[in-house]
Amino acid sequence: MYVSHLSLLDFRSYAAVDVELEPGPNAFVGRNGQGKTNLVEAIGYVATLGSHRVATDAPLIRAGAPRALVRTRIVRGDRASTVELEITPGKANRARINRGQPVRTRDVLGILRTVLFAPEDLALVKGDPDGRRRFLDQLVVQLLPRTAGLLGDYDRVVRQRSALLKSLRGLRAAGRSADLTTLEIWDAKAAQLGAQILAMRLQLLQALRPLVAGAYEQVSDADGAAELGYRASAAGAGDDDGGDGRALLPDDPGAAPPSAAELEQALLAAMAAARSQEVERGVTLVGPHRDDLVLTLGGLPAKGYASHGESWSFALALRLASYRLLGGGADAGDAAGAATPPALPAGGTFWDPDLGTDADPVLVLDDVFAELDVRRRERLAELVAPARQVLVTAAVPGDVPPGLLAARFDVTTGQVRRAA
Repeated sequence: MYVSHLSLLDFRSYAAVDVELEPGPNAFVGRNGQGKTNLVEAIGYVATLGSHRVATDAPLIRAGAPRALVRTRIVRGDRASTVELEITPGKANRARINRGQPVRTRDVLGILRTVLFAPEDLALVKGDPDGRRRFLDQLVVQLLPRTAGLLGDYDRVVRQRSALLKSLRGLRAAGRSADLTTLEIWDAKAAQLGAQILAMRLQLLQALRPLVAGAYEQVSDADGAAELGYRASAAGAGDDDGGDGRALLPDDPGAAPPSAAELEQALLAAMAAARSQEVERGVTLVGPHRDDLVLTLGGLPAKGYASHGESWSFALALRLASYRLLGGGADAGDAAGAATPPALPAGGTFWDPDLGTDADPVLVLDDVFAELDVRRRERLAELVAPARQVLVTAAVPGDVPPGLLAARFDVTTGQVRRAA
């Protein structure tokens, strides 16, 4: 899988630009602020319907423009697909596939898969839980695109349930009694959807654990094994003492985590136990939106204990493991169990049958090499070189290992030119 063409209209700093890309390495080189990251951000948006830099779409539209347009041609094997996304502030975005009739934007998910390394990835180790939750959920969506609808449904239910909790808080403050029947209905909906999300996250982590451990060893010489755990907000779904939730992830990689049905009951029990506190605060306190991915290094929490270099290595390991789980790398199948992928609660698999596991995702390295020491820089270049397509951004050519400069593009003030 690779992107052969990128066309932008009023996206970020670009009024209009067209770039022909090649399989293998493609390096965008230019001083900071010239628009290098905007190019790979647009490609990542097609894959995930989100930006790795901002939480909303409004900043993606060039100042003064009514909308932005991103068009990509994606090649897989002997087939090519054109995906077009129209981003309009304050309105529903629109999508087209192969210049056909407009479709829902989430219908394009899965046509392109990307794994992006960026300086922001350091927040996966050092930052808040929401970034780690987003990492898990975006990876699940790339593996099984239809789960985007499940995540959206859960988010809406949590918002509506929290709105109801706020109204109940108002009634309590006014000394009036409240009928909790409606809240129990929303409890059931939140627990049902939340349990499916939690079950998928746990099965994803079960597949990621050996990959992360192996990738960390490859990118770092530091002592200590990189391990993944899960901290569940539902006390009944994790350790009895409310710890890091390791009980959710069996030590045996072949063993199954708790089922969605088991997790649903745990969520319902936790909601009942937290009801008084939730009404008092007017917010939903239990569910996957409050959970955390736990990263440990040598048995200690990576956040707060890992050095800067170790944190970078852990972040790189998470992305390399994602790449291999998505089908990238010669050893991905054996390490991730791709021959017999773990089953999802609904009876599916982590791999969309329409996509298979034979299409390496596009690797994007956004200004990463400048952040690494020489040894890590060279090791990362060795690991990503075999990828079907690698997109690199850098301020100066010297930051990029020579093997990744096969196709170089110079970027200056919104202009992209192929270097001689």
